[in-house]
Amino acid sequence: MATVANDGPIVPVVASAPVGRRRRPSGEPPPLPRHIARSTAWYTAAVLAVLLLELALAWSPARAVITWLDDATLQLISRLRSDPFATGLRGLEKLGSSNTVRLIGWATIALLLFTRHLRRLISYLSIVLAVVLAVSFLQLWQGRMRPTGVSPHGDWSGYSHPSAPVAVLAATLVGALYSAVPRGRWRNRGKWLAGAAVGLLCAARLGLAVDHPSDVFAALGIGWALPVVAFRMLTPDEVFPVSYRRGPRAHLDVGGDRGEAIVRALDQQLGIRAVSVEPFALAGSAGSTPLRIRASDADGQQVTLFGKLYAVNHLRSDRSYKLARMVLYGRLEDEKPFSSVRRLVEYEDHMLRLLRDSGLPIPNPLGLVEITPEREYVILMEFIQGAHEIGAQPLGEREIDDALAIVRRLWQAGVAHRDIKPSNVLVGERGVSLIDVAFATVRPTPWRQAVDLANMMLTLSLVSSAQLVYDRAVRIFAPEDIAEAFAASRSVTVPTQLRSRLRTEGHDLLGQFRALAPNRPTVPIQVWTVRRLAVTAGVLLAAAVALLALYTYTRLAGLL
Repeated sequence: MATVANDGPIVPVVASAPVGRRRRPSGEPPPLPRHIARSTAWYTAAVLAVLLLELALAWSPARAVITWLDDATLQLISRLRSDPFATGLRGLEKLGSSNTVRLIGWATIALLLFTRHLRRLISYLSIVLAVVLAVSFLQLWQGRMRPTGVSPHGDWSGYSHPSAPVAVLAATLVGALYSAVPRGRWRNRGKWLAGAAVGLLCAARLGLAVDHPSDVFAALGIGWALPVVAFRMLTPDEVFPVSYRRGPRAHLDVGGDRGEAIVRALDQQLGIRAVSVEPFALAGSAGSTPLRIRASDADGQQVTLFGKLYAVNHLRSDRSYKLARMVLYGRLEDEKPFSSVRRLVEYEDHMLRLLRDSGLPIPNPLGLVEITPEREYVILMEFIQGAHEIGAQPLGEREIDDALAIVRRLWQAGVAHRDIKPSNVLVGERGVSLIDVAFATVRPTPWRQAVDLANMMLTLSLVSSAQLVYDRAVRIFAPEDIAEAFAASRSVTVPTQLRSRLRTEGHDLLGQFRALAPNRPTVPIQVWTVRRLAVTAGVLLAAAVALLALYTYTRLAGLL
């Protein structure tokens, strides 16, 4: 959302080779291709090597050769073993105990729940469970006994291939690192510590001769390499960063490769020569990453544009938000979720153009650009210079009239904004403007339109008075329309920012407007439909299944 507050210094991002507006040739990568690190390829190769090992062990001649090599290696290791050394190895073997796994596992789960990193929590639970099930399946399939060429000196149970303690400890540690530790220095340090712990456990089990070397190798491939690949595919840090900052987590980093890709895409797809791209007014946006873009026009003059970066995480948040609102508030949510990021940005661009053509004072749309196909897009529009969020300065009757006239024009255009609040109503030299039409809907229910009027009047009364706003409103709307608006309003129909401001003010503005307007019976919003009943039942059933799955998971994963 566009305001004029400066949230930080401008970080210049300059395109390396601007080429002007053009069509991307077939086969040329997009501005920001999905990046696969070289280390991911090596981890994938390790997983494939484990798969080949399993196939080899299933073939008797190859299994005999592998077992001979394993026994020969263990005999060499046994020559270095002494009683004091064996005692130390038994101590290191406790690194793979069930108590260690429980401690790490429950600490990770508790942290992810407390910080509400739910996607990473689901990925963590799923990947660790997949490792446990894969190890159990392979142990039963291979049925490999413990080493026979050297007498074991440690505790063991079950089949030896793959090494369950090594695989489970590795998966638990990798899961904790990729789920709860931010990418960068701390995660890299954690990898060294986790690698050291797993390495010591491998050395202990080989030194005590309770596992074959190939058992340990397979366990590392399943418990370390496979989870790393899975986490990088399911929760890439570029889209789902681990962050413990307060505020919305919808905001993506627009520096580095992504910033350069945005500049390059603006140049190639819209012919806009961007000089810098910076995050802007992040506090007012939870569904996208708002951007302030400084560009040069044909005469070399600098102009400021406003953009919104949408990505896959914003799409998933939109789906979850709409599902929860429909279940909790009935008629409050009367639209379907978007099927893709492309559809989301196309819809907002369409709404901007529709409202502009209907004479609404909104930012002029400038188009959208593709950063990564089906994953990241930027929608671009005019930056309203010299405007400020409503409430920053006292309002006069002219501004109140202009704001109320916006709602009247929305009604005439057959559109509901659905998110009228202080940060979306700007006041400047050209009057009152309405921004952020991403939630707008065409041909809304009359209830939706009434709620827009109530929210606009509440927003205006924050810097005026209920009496003045009502007196100006009856010049544009019939008293019955105003009565309907506040009969249809509840706390849940008021946007979060506006509701917070009303609570801070401490005045019952809803009650004041209801007292000023004609009496009107309350308009119910808890309307139950067949679809809502089915979805609610499905959510409750899914919650019950999730609890059962969680209990089963904790049993299978060794956390109980």
